[in-house]
Amino acid sequence: MYAPIFAVCAADLAVTDLLGVSPVRIYPFGEAPEGVTKPYVVWQTVGGNPENYLAQRPDIDGFSLQIDVYGLSVTQARDVAKAIRNAIELKANIARWGGDSHDPATKTYRYSFDVDWLVPR
Repeated sequence: MYAPIFAVCAADLAVTDLLGVSPVRIYPFGEAPEGVTKPYVVWQTVGGNPENYLAQRPDIDGFSLQIDVYGLSVTQARDVAKAIRNAIELKANIARWGGDSHDPATKTYRYSFDVDWLVPR
């Protein structure tokens, strides 16, 4: 009952070139280890629902995900966001480009976007 974002991204060479392979630095929200190497990605489900029918059980679950990319520079965060976009775009729909931000205390750059994903059961 989850969107397969990790599996799809971990199978994409452009993503793993940027985020590594052991581990692939894509984590559920709140699970990134302290001091993780940048760039890295966190994701969380922010909504969703099954495709309900009157005559049968749902055969598809819909998920809305927020994806946050963290990097050492604007360019690094944007490059990872582009790689993630390209990896998932034929399987999910980009619903929102959230834009950039910068945390001066940690000197970390962030790019955020949302994805709507339909997952067959």
